[in-house]
Amino acid sequence: MRNAAAATFNVLNFGAKADGRTDSAKAFTGAWVHACASAQPASIMVPPGRFLVGSITFSGQCANKAISFEIQGTLVAPSDYNILGKKGNWIVFEHVDGVSIRGGLLDGQGTALWNCKNSGKGSCPSGATTLLFSNSNNIFISGLSSLNSQLFNIVINECQNVMVQGVSVTAAGNSPNTDGIHVQGSSHVTILSSKIRTGDDCISIGPGTTNLWIENIACGPGHGISIGSLGKELKEAGVQNVTVKTVTFTGTQNGVRIKSWGRPSTGFVRDVIFQDAIMVNAQNPILIDQNYCPDNEGCPGQASGVKISDVTYKNIHGTSATEVAVNFDCSPKNPCSGIKLEDVKLTYKNQVAQASCVHAAGTTLGSVQPENCL
Repeated sequence: MRNAAAATFNVLNFGAKADGRTDSAKAFTGAWVHACASAQPASIMVPPGRFLVGSITFSGQCANKAISFEIQGTLVAPSDYNILGKKGNWIVFEHVDGVSIRGGLLDGQGTALWNCKNSGKGSCPSGATTLLFSNSNNIFISGLSSLNSQLFNIVINECQNVMVQGVSVTAAGNSPNTDGIHVQGSSHVTILSSKIRTGDDCISIGPGTTNLWIENIACGPGHGISIGSLGKELKEAGVQNVTVKTVTFTGTQNGVRIKSWGRPSTGFVRDVIFQDAIMVNAQNPILIDQNYCPDNEGCPGQASGVKISDVTYKNIHGTSATEVAVNFDCSPKNPCSGIKLEDVKLTYKNQVAQASCVHAAGTTLGSVQPENCL
């Protein structure tokens, strides 16, 4: 919320320098301390310019529940990826309530780290997530751009009531593990009207996510919108009540995907709707993969314990870059159930594409091409 009487704290007044060279983390922290202590709504102003900021954490509990970051400029990560690379996160908000971020560009300067990882040298740090909200409530992110993140761009972890809208994510198609938005352990999260171009999932959905709404997304390049991977742990929270609608996938590795490790787990996926999607040369437009087993370690010969049920695919049209456009590769011990295909039309090289169904059961409505194999 905005309030005419809100206190305003400009980071320049706390010593920040808009020169792209001077580390302004202490100035940002100083502005946060004052805003957090304010009994009335507070605004932190970041004026135009490039502000170098090292790893920084904004922590609650605060005296008010309406702190707004108004970002007109750019926050820049250190160019030496080792500075952030072992910390895991760049900008963190934890235990906050009512924080909003409006506008701004976060430049993770991740290109050098991607090059290190892609070179196969093996001595690279894992990298840092650009923006993490953890254990927080009533969060609003609007008009924010994330560029060249070292690792994940935006992570929502253990949060309630989050709105993300008008976000832009840009990273190279070969940038490793640069998920656009990752949600886990959170409920009542909404992601709207965003454009995500990255090297991994445009949006990834982890264990313990409930009541998630995703709408009006442009995805590509990237790995699509994925639930999972799930089932890495034996005891794991499930995913339920997820809606993904009005998404265009352009040149992506996958379209709408659910993936789980091929190993025992208490996890589940249920009550999911993928609706009104357009595939433009997506490699795997509709995919359930319950035999995920990276490097064939820890799972060969095992069956996924994740139970997948009541998943609807409605009004999904477009082109597949591979012959099999619908692929349900489900668990032999826990077959997929309640799968519904309605008004699906996917083509491959101007011909009707093919479908593959293993350990999956469900129904079709309307016209479904490729022909249903459920």
